[in-house]
Amino acid sequence: MPILHWNGKHLPSPQPATLTLDSVVHPKGRGYPKSRPEGRIIQGDNLAVMAALLPEYEGRINLIYADPPFFTNRQFHARVGRGEDSRKPSKWKLAEGYHDSWTDIDSYLGFLYERLHLMHRLLAPNGTLYLHLDWHADAHARLILDEIFGAENFINEIIWAYHGPSPIRTAFNRKHDTILMYAKSKDYVFNVDDIREPYNPNTVATFKASKKAGFGKVPDLERGKVPEDWWYFPVVARLHNERTGYPTQKPEAMLARIILASSNKNDIVADFFCGSGTTSLVAAKHGRRFITCDESIRAVHTARARLAGTKSVFSVERDVTIKTKVATKSKKIKFKISGDAIQLRTSLDVDFWEVDPAWDGKTFRSAAQAQRHVRSGEIPMELKIKIGGKICIRLVTVEGKQFELNI
Repeated sequence: MPILHWNGKHLPSPQPATLTLDSVVHPKGRGYPKSRPEGRIIQGDNLAVMAALLPEYEGRINLIYADPPFFTNRQFHARVGRGEDSRKPSKWKLAEGYHDSWTDIDSYLGFLYERLHLMHRLLAPNGTLYLHLDWHADAHARLILDEIFGAENFINEIIWAYHGPSPIRTAFNRKHDTILMYAKSKDYVFNVDDIREPYNPNTVATFKASKKAGFGKVPDLERGKVPEDWWYFPVVARLHNERTGYPTQKPEAMLARIILASSNKNDIVADFFCGSGTTSLVAAKHGRRFITCDESIRAVHTARARLAGTKSVFSVERDVTIKTKVATKSKKIKFKISGDAIQLRTSLDVDFWEVDPAWDGKTFRSAAQAQRHVRSGEIPMELKIKIGGKICIRLVTVEGKQFELNI
């Protein structure tokens, strides 16, 4: 098989990150304070984070979905305003999202190559990788994956088709992404009956009308069919109930298909390009454990806020080299404790806040959380919680500023 070469191609030994525990989140107080985390959000460069995870997780992760930068050479912004008119982008309130800019294709391929090698090592023997790219570099990635996984372990080239406006006037509009599916071995998980979908009504009507339809082969119309390798899911910009404002967010339905097909309950699902946290969110909803990672604090905040709406207890960790600014005093923030309720009073534009009602001064254990509604922009300013000792309150503003106050 051909092997792709580029300037500077090599596999260095990455320096493992040193991870420290920031907090444990118990959604709506579930299992507070003793339940162990079922998932992990990690802030840090994913190369160093994956290297740090090898001693514990090498050969143990059942499914990896990877949605890296696409080599678009663009800078993406996050929408942080709420209740805005989606038809008027000039009036959106924006913040920094992530950069997808590279010196050249060689530097991008080196970035991808190193990370895909570590993902291969982390995968379980029956594990599967889904690599999500588009026309900019999917052909290059196919050859890299053939080299790492073996061409014989290629399973599918999945096309995700979608609609939307396009400025292109000199070619057909580019309205699909490519998802390359590779297995670690021939003994991989594929839960075919968990992803069946109804046959098209025209197909059902055809088989009812003619015994000769299908050349004598009659499908089980009630059971449904296995989806083809081309998928249509609307982009999240049109799915207002899911939209977080984080750029290039992927639809939950698409991740649900991947997770149901290629993992089982209690399996470990990983996403080392966390973004808005959709993979971990869907994994938690379907009873999977998860590991998700991103270098961006905005991505970590977005994922944490979404996961706080599930039933999965999870930890938030970070690489010790990442320094975060946390204010411990602010005249703009006031609290009122009334019985078993804490009321937040502030002029700040709060995006997420949480409370540890019995803080031990070491590990913040979030027992109550409130996040801003994605459409209305409203956020609860009162949390019902039983006070058990010293109180610690954390909050994050829309601009990404962090505050921690002890009462």
